[in-house]
This record gives sequence, C-alpha cells and structure tokens, in this order.
Amino acid sequence: MTDPSSPALENLLHEERRFPPSPEFAAQANATAVMYDEAAADRLEFWATQARELLTWSTPFTETLDWSNAPFARWFGDGRLNAAYNAVDRHVEAGHGDRVAIHFEGEPGDTRTITYADLQREVSKTANALGELGVSTGDRVAIYLPMIPEAAIAMLACARIGATHSVVFGGFSAEALHSRITDAEATLVITADGGHRRGKPSALKPAVDEALSKGDTPVKHVLVVRRTGQDVEWTEGRDVWWHDVVGAASEEHEPVAVEAEHPLFILYTSGTTGKPKGILHTTGGYLTQSAFTHKYVFDLKPESDVYWCTADVGWVTGHSYIVYGPLVNGATQVMYEGTPDTPDKGRWWDIVQKYGVTILYTAPTAIRTVMKWGEAIPNGYDLSSLRLLGSVGEPINPEAWVWYRRVIGGDRTPVVDTWWQTETGAIMISPLPGVTAAKPGSAQTPLPGISASVWDDTGAPVGPGGGGYLVLDEPWPSMLRGIWGDDERFKETYWSRFPGVYFAGDGAKYDEDGDIWLLGRVDDVMNVSGHRLSTTEIESALVSHPYVAEAAVVGASDDTTGQAVVAFVILRGDVIEAADATASEEDNAAIAAELRNHVAKEIGPIAKPRSILVVNELPKTRSGKIMRRLLRDVAENRPVGDVTTLADSSVMNLIQAGMSGGSTSED
Repeated sequence: MTDPSSPALENLLHEERRFPPSPEFAAQANATAVMYDEAAADRLEFWATQARELLTWSTPFTETLDWSNAPFARWFGDGRLNAAYNAVDRHVEAGHGDRVAIHFEGEPGDTRTITYADLQREVSKTANALGELGVSTGDRVAIYLPMIPEAAIAMLACARIGATHSVVFGGFSAEALHSRITDAEATLVITADGGHRRGKPSALKPAVDEALSKGDTPVKHVLVVRRTGQDVEWTEGRDVWWHDVVGAASEEHEPVAVEAEHPLFILYTSGTTGKPKGILHTTGGYLTQSAFTHKYVFDLKPESDVYWCTADVGWVTGHSYIVYGPLVNGATQVMYEGTPDTPDKGRWWDIVQKYGVTILYTAPTAIRTVMKWGEAIPNGYDLSSLRLLGSVGEPINPEAWVWYRRVIGGDRTPVVDTWWQTETGAIMISPLPGVTAAKPGSAQTPLPGISASVWDDTGAPVGPGGGGYLVLDEPWPSMLRGIWGDDERFKETYWSRFPGVYFAGDGAKYDEDGDIWLLGRVDDVMNVSGHRLSTTEIESALVSHPYVAEAAVVGASDDTTGQAVVAFVILRGDVIEAADATASEEDNAAIAAELRNHVAKEIGPIAKPRSILVVNELPKTRSGKIMRRLLRDVAENRPVGDVTTLADSSVMNLIQAGMSGGSTSED
C-alpha cells in the first residue's frame, strides 16, 4: 500500500471559490448549524433522536449502542421494526396513499405511475408470493433485475417477510452471479427475461440459467418478470412467471417485525478478486442513517419535491438513495431504466423537464460525460425546476462541479458532494445545504453525528494542510455489520490498519480551512521522485483546462523517477468540433504539450505527465467507474487484464493502438 502521508502530500488543492447558500434557501432548509453542536454534545442521543423521529418502531428501543463486542456494533438492538412498513404502509396509513412514490420511465418510452397505495398493494402481493415459493424469515433471496419498479418491489417484499436480499447488478456475468448466489446460499432468484439498454433488449435470464447450471446452489425457484418479451429457456418446476405468481397473490399481508440488528441485505463489493466480499447491513441503524442523510443532505420536502437518483439498484447508492432513504421519507421519485444518451443525448434533461425534477443525484463520471457533449444540449431544455444537485461515487473535479452548478443548476442550486461507501451504508461527509458555504471539489466536513479524521502513518491526526488516511474513529448507525460468513476477513480488511478504528481505504487531506478533500484509493497515490502525488489532484488540474472533459491518470514504472505520471484525456465536444474531429498527430501533440504545461502551472513541475494520450473513451464499468488498473497495464506495456466488467471492452483495443502509435511524451 502506498503511504500518502510521509512526506506530506504537497501542492494542496487550493480553492478560493465559495458558494454560500442564498438567504432564501437557508430560510427554508431542513438542516441548521445547531445540529453539529447537538451531535457533538451527545452523539448517541443525537442518533437516538433521529431513530425515533424518522422511523416507526413496533417495539421501541431502550439501548442506543452496544459497542462491547467491537468491531461488531449493535444499534438500537432491543427495538423491533419492519423496513417495508416504514417505507410504504405508514405513509398510506397517514393519508398519503395517493402520493406518487415512483414515476417510472422505461428506456423505450413506456411509463408507469406508482402511488404509495399501489406500492403497498404490489409489495404485499409479492411478499405473499415469496411465501408461496417457500421463502421465510431469515432466508436469502438473490435479485438480478434491470432498473424497473419490480426491483424495488422485490427488495421491499423481502424486507416485509424478514428475508435478506442480495441484489446483483444486472451487468454482472453468470460467473459473478453464481459466486454471489453460492456465498449467500440464496434459495430464490428474482430476475427478468431482460431489460432495455441502448435501444435494444438485453437478456438477463440466460445468465441465471448458466449460473444455476452447475447444480451446486440451494436455489429452488426462479421468479421471472416479463419485461422485454424475449424468448427464454424454461425449467419446469423451477421457473415461474412473476405475473402468474404475484398476480394471483393476496393484497393483504402483515409485515414481520424484526430485531433492529436483523440482516436486511447483503451487497457484494465490485472489483474484488477471489471469493466475493458480501457486505452485511442490518435494519434499524441502516434505515435511520439512510433516512436522516436523505432528508438533510438533499433538503427533501416530500410534499413538493421530485427526486431523482440516476444510480442502479445493483449498487449501494440505489439501495440507500432510491429504495430505502427516499421511500422511508415518503418522497416522490423518478426511476429510469436506460442510459443518458438513448435515444439521444438529451434524454436525462427531457426527463427532468417532463417530471419537474427538483433534486438530482448523479456521478462525476456522468457529469463529465455531459460536459463532453457540450452545453447546447442541456440548454435546450427547461431545467428551472431543479433546486439542488448532488454528486456521488468518486471525487468530483472542481471545474466539473462548477460546470454542473452553472449549466445544470442555472448558477443558483447548492451542490452536495457526498463521500461514503458500500461499507458505510449512507453518506458520511458532505456539505449541508442551507448551512455550508460550498467549495467546489471538496466533500468538506463530516455530517453531524459522524466522526471522520485524516491520520498519518503512525495513527496521529494531521492538521490543516496535511494528508494521509481517511479513518472513521467512532461507530455510526449504518455501518456494515460484517462480511457475510467471514468475521476474520471483516476484522482484517477494515480494522487492522489502525487497530479498533475503521480505515476506509481512501486517501484524503485537509486544506488550509480544515475541509476534507478525497484523493481516491490509497493505491492511486503515486510516488514520483519521492513526492506523493494524487491521481485525483492531477485529473482535476487537467479537467480545469477548457479543452478537457474527462481525464484518468495512472502511475507507471519509471527507471529514473520510480513512477511517472501517464494521463488519458477526453476532449470537450466543442474542441473536437473545432478541429473537425480530424485532429492529426501534430494537433494532438500540441494539445498534449499545452496540457502538460497546464498541470505544471496548476500543481508544479513534478506533476507534469510524462505522456498524455487523447482518447475518445475511457474504460468504464457499467456503473461508470474508470478501471485505472487497465490503463496502468497499457501505460506499462503489459498485457491488458480482465475486461469482462467493462461496459464496452473494445475501448481498450483503441487505447492500446493509440498508446503504441500516438502517445505524446515528454522530450
């Protein structure tokens, strides 16, 4: 592991721009500055108050936190509740059954409007159907679905009966699905014939058939949603249609009250090698923090807001900020099946305009992609309904942050840059809209009730200007409760770097104001001639140049400097158009030279990339993560590793060809 703290990371990201909340926004904001003081005065009582105010308990808890068996936490342990009741039934009982829960927009253009009363009926029917198929409290159910309402309904139906769901992202292979089914010992798989992606049906059922073909899983039934109408292979006695079983089920179902520490879901982290790592989340603490963060970080007003998180339910962002957080808070939200450029590059903005979206939560990768397409596209739509923007998934470059606010947010919306992980369950570090003067590119400060710090290699906290390891030094309600079936791996992976303290695996640093800047995974910190340089920092410098829409930086072995900076950049659409999309090698060399000098000016000569390659695309997974390990392979002239998780594996062929023939290197 590279040490990002010794010597200290130099050339601090320095950001003078501040975006304080408008007086109008601050006056109506859910969050107040006093929340920080309340949480600091009594952190446990602060969380107990949130749990009581935000959730309905069938048996109230009397104990807030039991940390006697650290690192295994028990939050609200003697309380009982049901996640589906909190997300659905209680809103109907409160007279909000006619409120829209989900505006569904299919990629082909089909739509569904699902109210809370509709959702209660469908979740109850599905819970009864699961019971008919032999699923009971404590069983595990694998869910492998596209972004359709049945994904949320299936998750809530599992929670309703006390079964633990394990959602597997629909872009994963049969082998990945098999390993997750096997590890969780799932007895039922819920899938679909397929989903719609980039204008055509994409099959899902064949991957389930292949995953189960080995015959070594405890799966008894496969419940299949008919979405695309594709022909599917059928195993009699095992496979059942959703519309047959759910359609015939009763609409009456009593939710099962479970202990607060009852397992709600297992979610396997992506990109792991060997045995998959099943992150376990339980019910009471997870629901408390996901609801709290959704209400205050997004300033949710459930009576008037239309919220849209563009993630997939196959990732933790979809769990916390599509299914549980918004529905527990009684929100109205948009769920979209497809990609942002189908049938054209204005699809997202058409959806914002159509539904009057007020809160948009998306990833920096998506923001940089729409930047690349140019301002003319979003400017062609009415985005005036938007009042708050969010960013999630990786550090956002300051210039992308400013573009997002200016072009998408009309130069008036707060932007909340959120840091958290699959393991943390909910947002941990973020500005609070209405309270924080936002700083582009910085996640800024831990939320009230969260204790996060940056430590050096010895475990000592660093001061303003210092860099090191991001740690969480007090337990939090939505924290992971373990790795499914492997307590020792849980302790070794997360609690051994600094004994008794959670190490997130991310590097971070404080700026001169004490605000936190995320630097990405510690393995993405390079050592160039003894200087510690963050790939995130250099990428931000590149994206701050008006030519660049997106950049990925890796460290490549170098005989002289130990490691050298290698950058891959995508140019903005207007730059490409100005060059008639026929840039010669000389043109690219001139662009690369200008960009190298720009990095030297922004950070320092030591950060100047050894080589820059202009590319059309970067290798990304279906969730939008840039696969930097593949770029390192190219930069070091090694055979490229496994590309099966990429959304488009052909991208690597083009990058390799460009690197061998068109790389622009330092003289």
